[in-house]
Amino acid sequence: MMADFIALLGPWTWVVLGLVLLGIEIVLPSTFLLWPGIAAMIVGFVTLILGVDSSIWPWQAQVLVFLVLSLIVAYFGRKIWKDNHWDKSEVEGLNERGAQLIGQMGVLTDAIANGHGRVKIGDTTWRVRGEDAKAGSKVRVVSADAGTLDVESV
Repeated sequence: MMADFIALLGPWTWVVLGLVLLGIEIVLPSTFLLWPGIAAMIVGFVTLILGVDSSIWPWQAQVLVFLVLSLIVAYFGRKIWKDNHWDKSEVEGLNERGAQLIGQMGVLTDAIANGHGRVKIGDTTWRVRGEDAKAGSKVRVVSADAGTLDVESV
């Protein structure tokens, strides 16, 4: 059955599979399908050269080479990805809103009593920890932890 399917599609089977995987990769926000897509393209080009009915390149060998090549390409691809810091965001703390506020000034909307209160920074109010202070006092954010800002009086 598998041999008939591959024979029906001809030597373009792997190239088409590689293009489909790379096309899906464009839509998905990851690099998960990039590596098998590249491996499928490589197997596809080898298949175009050797042909699908070659005695040294049966469908079992093609699938095996594709699986092994997917792992190899993924390993070296991730290594290159990390060595070039492509896995890092250009903006430090992009998805850590509290961390982006360190150093910012704000005005207490609720007094800090027993170490807890609220501060307004921009258009948002945040829970804060710090030394007791009156509402309306200016404070500076010194650190952030799980949506709670640590502040000091200015």
